[in-house]
Amino acid sequence: MKILDLLDKIIGLINEFIASFGIAAGVLLAFINVIARFIFHQGIDWAFELTNYLFIWSAFFGASYCFRKECHIRVTILLDILPAKLAKFSSFLAHLITLVYLLAVAYYGYLFIFDPDFGLKASGEISIDLNIPMWIPYLALPLAFLTAAYRITQKTIELIKTPAEEVTTKTEHEMIIEEMELQMKEVK
Repeated sequence: MKILDLLDKIIGLINEFIASFGIAAGVLLAFINVIARFIFHQGIDWAFELTNYLFIWSAFFGASYCFRKECHIRVTILLDILPAKLAKFSSFLAHLITLVYLLAVAYYGYLFIFDPDFGLKASGEISIDLNIPMWIPYLALPLAFLTAAYRITQKTIELIKTPAEEVTTKTEHEMIIEEMELQMKEVK
């Protein structure tokens, strides 16, 4: 169990770091490039390409992190009206479909990069401005989707352990009302 806790923390830190570093560095680099263009009339040639890659990495790893915090948008109208056991089964099925999709994208992303005959690494393709192998920016795809698959596996195990009656949470309007009541108490 301690190994899984350690793995959970490591994956969480990696996801958080890449997501936050990517967005912060991308914004800073874009800002510096704008200043360089308009004040010094000399832009940084590789800044646009690196900014794109930083934002892509940030988005993929941020999305993976959202599985941990359950930040992804869910449509729960069906779960709200189904009986508890059927709602739990529906949630389990949705988790399973998501897991298969994430693993498939991670696997084919890996093949896209590392296939010995047709992969990016074998092709030797180099980025135009950064002059780095193209497989490096594309590595975000299998890594982020693999960490997301790990997260959805965790959530699926939690779902299996959760009693059916506790699977259906409060509806959105119930949460809004509860939040408003808390805010009213804080104001008083």
